[in-house]
Amino acid sequence: MDWSGVLPAITTPFNKDLTVDHGFLAEHCAWLLSNGCRGIVPLGSLGEGATLSTDEKLAVLRTCVQTSGGKAPVVATVSSLRTDHAAEFASAAQEAGCSGLMVLPPYVYRGDWREMKAHVASVLRATPLPVMLYNNPIAYGTDFTPENIAELAMEHGNLKAVKESSADVRRVSAIRALVGDRLAICVGVDDAILEGIGVGATGWVAGLVNAFPAESVALLEAGIKGDRKRAEALYRWFLPLLRMDTVPKFVQLIKLVQQEVGMGSERVRPPRLEMAGSERDEALATLKAALANRPAV
Repeated sequence: MDWSGVLPAITTPFNKDLTVDHGFLAEHCAWLLSNGCRGIVPLGSLGEGATLSTDEKLAVLRTCVQTSGGKAPVVATVSSLRTDHAAEFASAAQEAGCSGLMVLPPYVYRGDWREMKAHVASVLRATPLPVMLYNNPIAYGTDFTPENIAELAMEHGNLKAVKESSADVRRVSAIRALVGDRLAICVGVDDAILEGIGVGATGWVAGLVNAFPAESVALLEAGIKGDRKRAEALYRWFLPLLRMDTVPKFVQLIKLVQQEVGMGSERVRPPRLEMAGSERDEALATLKAALANRPAV
């Protein structure tokens, strides 16, 4: 399992009756991989995982695994309010052919470190698959500090990476100071990617990549290679779109962008509703401006 490069946190496509559109899901995964993405991360917040049943989640994983054909890893998101259910789903993801896991805290109950450590440890023990811990205190209310992460890494050999979404790029340096190269660090906030790379991140669990994979890969590669001029030019162009990943309606916004570039539908499952009114108009204006100046990559 290679945790470097662009790893799309994919959206879940729906048919008109809001069942999962597995045909387009396969097409979308293949398109992302053909544009240089290193793997697929389904069932996260952007994938509306909380609205999917367990059977639907496993079916999504199987479609992604079949599409990747072993050429790229599929990293299953593990999120559950119950620790035993999280561990059971981790085992089921392994049986479905996934190459790794992205583990979230139980995001309704905001427990203390002793409780959150026990939750994550149960998932880590449930399977030998390599695991990426997802730290997103803004969305989930649980903050895995660099010291917490180092403690987990010391005790569990299959913890291999961190998706750092605190929006504080200083965390990348703080984690590195404690664990060195023991863990890969992936940026999980789209509009902090170049800053994260600058202090040692090597991966990007990205959102707008669902509509702009070639640009996402080019931006990450330029940053990693130290091509400052190219990286900064791509970043300036991309930032108005990347900021859509950091607001409450990020799912609706990214799906709208996908639809407008001809790679998806804006359909979402309630309680989410499609963008409307001035919010929709502003998003479309931002996208129109970006497409008018789209760089060659």
